[in-house]
Amino acid sequence: MFELLIVASVIYFFLGDIGWGVILAASAFTTVLIAIVQESRTERVLEALRDLASPRALVVRDGVSRRIPGREVVRGDIVVVSEGDRVPADTLLLSSSDLAVDESLLTGESLPVEKQPEVRLPTEPGPTHPPATNTSKLFAATLAVRGHAVAEVFATGVQSEIGKIGKTLGAIAPETSLLQLQVRRLVRTLAAIGIGLSILVLVLYVLLRGSWLDGLLGGVTRESPSRCHCSQRSFRSCSPSSW
Repeated sequence: MFELLIVASVIYFFLGDIGWGVILAASAFTTVLIAIVQESRTERVLEALRDLASPRALVVRDGVSRRIPGREVVRGDIVVVSEGDRVPADTLLLSSSDLAVDESLLTGESLPVEKQPEVRLPTEPGPTHPPATNTSKLFAATLAVRGHAVAEVFATGVQSEIGKIGKTLGAIAPETSLLQLQVRRLVRTLAAIGIGLSILVLVLYVLLRGSWLDGLLGGVTRESPSRCHCSQRSFRSCSPSSW
């Protein structure tokens, strides 16, 4: 639509019909302005939804507890998880009290999983080295349904288990759905009809009025053949009954 309006505007300016040229140019730029405003509003709404959807994490940094967006959690942060909290990253339990976690989003298991810190010997590695068992790990996007715990982050983003799953799914090429095929077919059909009508307008103008310029303008702007698109040469010959 934008391209058609610009082409018609340029033709009118070339013919010297400044009025129609300005009107069509203003229509084209108004269309672009509306699209930009709508896209900007959509981006703001999506950003607000991302903030709402992003889990908030209670972390301890420099001895001070603060609640931050889950995406700002980094490796080595100490996270406090309570009942109803969404785990922001893959973490290793340091301490817990009657903790149970819903891991159905990650594993499909419908029942909550009991979690507790792993008992370590003094000579074993610290919490920055994840243990082999999953009972002392909390995974990103899982939900604490009971108890509370303190844990240390050891993996975030694509390095987390849920991130690895998302990365694998992102590598799968999506197939074209039946709805998309039908929409494409409909768009091609409507485009063919529009082009055919534009050509018909041009032919009728040339045959009935002998003016290929008016026919070209009528075809580009997709107006009805009964409407008079007048250039500066023919504008004075148009009567009100021709509109």
